[in-house]
Amino acid sequence: MISSAQNTAYEGFSAFLERNMNTDLLRFTTAGSVDDGKSTLIGRLLHDSKAVYEDQLASVKKSRINRSTGPVDFSLLTDGLRAEREQGITIDVAYRYFATPRRKFIIADTPGHEQYTRNMATGASTADLAVILIDGTKGLLPQTRRHAFIASLLGISNVLAAVNKMDLAEYREDAFRKLQDDFLVLAAQLGIASVQCIPISALEGDNVVDRSRRMPWYHGPTLLEHLETVPLPERDSLQSFRFPVQTVIRPDATFRGFAGRIASGAIHAGDPLVALPSGRRTRVRSIVTYDGELPQASSSMSVTLQLNDEIDLSRGDMLVSPDRLPKVSRKFHASVVWLHGTPLELGRTYLVKHTARQTKIRALRIRHRVNVNTLAKEPATRLKMNEIGSVDFETHVPLFFDPYSSNRTMGSFILIDSATNATVGAGMIQESVAAVQLAEEPENEFAASGGPAIPVAPEERYARHGHFPGVVLLEGRAALAERLERFLFDLGLEVLHLSRSEFFGDAFVETIRVARAAGVIVLYSGGVLSRETKDRIALEFDIRFLDVAGAPELPFDEEQAVRHVQAFARSLWFVDEQSKIQQKVN
Repeated sequence: MISSAQNTAYEGFSAFLERNMNTDLLRFTTAGSVDDGKSTLIGRLLHDSKAVYEDQLASVKKSRINRSTGPVDFSLLTDGLRAEREQGITIDVAYRYFATPRRKFIIADTPGHEQYTRNMATGASTADLAVILIDGTKGLLPQTRRHAFIASLLGISNVLAAVNKMDLAEYREDAFRKLQDDFLVLAAQLGIASVQCIPISALEGDNVVDRSRRMPWYHGPTLLEHLETVPLPERDSLQSFRFPVQTVIRPDATFRGFAGRIASGAIHAGDPLVALPSGRRTRVRSIVTYDGELPQASSSMSVTLQLNDEIDLSRGDMLVSPDRLPKVSRKFHASVVWLHGTPLELGRTYLVKHTARQTKIRALRIRHRVNVNTLAKEPATRLKMNEIGSVDFETHVPLFFDPYSSNRTMGSFILIDSATNATVGAGMIQESVAAVQLAEEPENEFAASGGPAIPVAPEERYARHGHFPGVVLLEGRAALAERLERFLFDLGLEVLHLSRSEFFGDAFVETIRVARAAGVIVLYSGGVLSRETKDRIALEFDIRFLDVAGAPELPFDEEQAVRHVQAFARSLWFVDEQSKIQQKVN
């Protein structure tokens, strides 16, 4: 009997844990102007949904600070800093967790003061829904508009406009309808897809958890009802697979794995992958965790991937699904929220942190600054703290990214001051600069910039050709070079055969520098080059340099030399094109 009861209790507890693990999670943020009642709303929501512990409630009741008219100041449940309680404002982001039988929630209570707009952007960066508070007695204020704009900029498609302090507006329907119309116009301008307006009184609890009897004219959901039923956005696990490599794990000679956190998508053992930046194709041998191997893994999981092939990858490189590759570019266009007191300066070198990659970056041009009050685009040469602008950037090495609108993880980055290590900006990548410029009229682009357009970067040419440049030395073997030129050209590579005697020493080095900038593969069959010249070429091209004549076993076997050059050409593809080469070779 006792054993049976224990088993029943265990099975019941296991079923409870299973239900809890499978319950949907909604992350939402609160935003609005100062004194709109954000912290009071969150405190009331936690209190009325029975998500406050007794000792927390007792501590709030005993607090010497109470700005409400009742026995409990609900804002103190989230405003925990001494400065917040003394000044009556929210300064830092406060995260709270609670759950109902329908759904689990993580709340980010963000500041309303303009000085702390950067904190609001931080709290909203991971949110699925934004609760924008509107003071029912004041209407839409500049800071309310600013936070609504930032919510739209961060890709939050669901917004709940909570018209608060309806008790001070005497619960009048006309007061609510006017503010609802004003906010719907703003949401339409910002392109916010889904908006729900709810009249509430956070202080009195009207329409927060329980329906208000003092507003019988309102027939929509309460705030909690909407949070429990709003459709969740598409999860990252349904997107293309992206795996930024954080570190290489090699405890012994038998194991070599690449560890990191899956940014988006799902992966199974045996799935094909493309390694960036090399473009090499491989497959997943196994998915390893501390608890053992897994048959599959999805977004937000931290795992170690073992591959079928030996591929050189390091921190900042990426493994992606071959069906949809990310964009690869050193120049891109992004929307930026500037977070620091020192303004953004054009040409100054910062550090950019994008997924697991960190490199140098500089702003080339500010296309415009957004006036959050009118949503007008204004010319600017600097961005001050809390200002939002559209900026063209150039990085030291290429980034692998997706537009923020399609993948929030792969399209976001932060800017760091290299001198102080302070986070100075947050950005959302819209598109590579080259792709944006192709869609614009050159005359309009020239007029808008006040000068010439940004020069074409070599990496943009590489991306268009589909491969990196390289050099193959075939000294004195013109016939073989001609044969290889035709073969590689037919495969779709940009290739040039140089054989004239004037290409010697400095002249030859300068020539191949031009070819490298153009993204061309050079086959050289002229006279014998000096060791100094070869060393300079190797320094210029690093691993993309092949000296066939310098390999003692190759001059006597032309077919072996051809296979050697073919393998070298396959390594130059900028994206995964090896399968195309193999098809043409076969």
